[in-house]
Amino acid sequence: MLLLELLSDIVKNDDVLLIVKNSGAVSEVRSPLSIRQKEKWITVGDNDGPAHLHINSELIKSAEFVKEEKPERTSFSIRFFDENNDRIIAAFFTKMYDDSMQLIDERINLYDQLNKKFSSKIQF
Repeated sequence: MLLLELLSDIVKNDDVLLIVKNSGAVSEVRSPLSIRQKEKWITVGDNDGPAHLHINSELIKSAEFVKEEKPERTSFSIRFFDENNDRIIAAFFTKMYDDSMQLIDERINLYDQLNKKFSSKIQF
C-alpha cells in the first residue's frame, strides 16, 4: 500500500510529468491524475481518457528521490525501479523555476515534504 500512497501523493499535484521510457518509446502523462488499484494493477489517469498508465505494483521494488544538477538548472524527480534496479517509471516535477530562472519555494516545499514523508530511498 506504500507504493499506492506515494503515487497518489504525487499525481494529485499539478505539473508532475510521469515518464515511462524504454529503448523504443517514451510515454509522458502530466498530472493531476486520478489513481486507483485493482489487485496488482495501479491505474493512473482515466481508463477511458486519452492517456493513462497501468503499473504492475508487484514489479516495483524501490523508489528514490533524485535531485540532479544540470548546467542550467536542477531537476527534481522520484524514480521507481524493479528488482534489477532498472527504472520502470519516473515522476519529474516540472515548472520548478520562475521566468527569472529562480526556484519557486512552493514547488521546492512540495517536493521536500514528499521526500520527508517517505524518505529518500524506499523499499516496497
